[in-house]
Amino acid sequence: MPPQSTSEALHLEVLPGIFSVTQLSVNDALSDALIEKLRKSDGKFMSITRTDEEVSVVEEVTGEEEAVAEWKCIKIRGPMDFGLTGILHDLSTPLKAAEISIFALSTWYVVVQDQRGLLLRPIRNTDYVLVKKDKTEDAVRVLSKDGWHFATKN
Repeated sequence: MPPQSTSEALHLEVLPGIFSVTQLSVNDALSDALIEKLRKSDGKFMSITRTDEEVSVVEEVTGEEEAVAEWKCIKIRGPMDFGLTGILHDLSTPLKAAEISIFALSTWYVVVQDQRGLLLRPIRNTDYVLVKKDKTEDAVRVLSKDGWHFATKN
């Protein structure tokens, strides 16, 4: 399904990095290396999700790790309002029809304002869809044909 709007916030971009998805047991302690990666502010993508059943770690990898990482990331440029509905559905429907599996993530910042009401940090609320790297070109083709627009990274 094509995007609900032609807004540039709903344009897509394929991020340049390679990504890994790792599943850990809830009983595993987070490694010192993983904790250190969280502390760094190097601009690399990382998401950790913990449930009562598992811990999932999604991260952009470099160097030797790229050889075994299997994912590319398609980002909805954003920012998007928290109240928008159906965006991931619209994005995933043509990928499902093309039998391209996805791993979806969303991010949301808490809006922090100073006493004058000025934002203290940028809002980058958006969604990310990981696709297997060997399916990236197919995903771009399918989404473009469906009416999604791809932008270059600023």
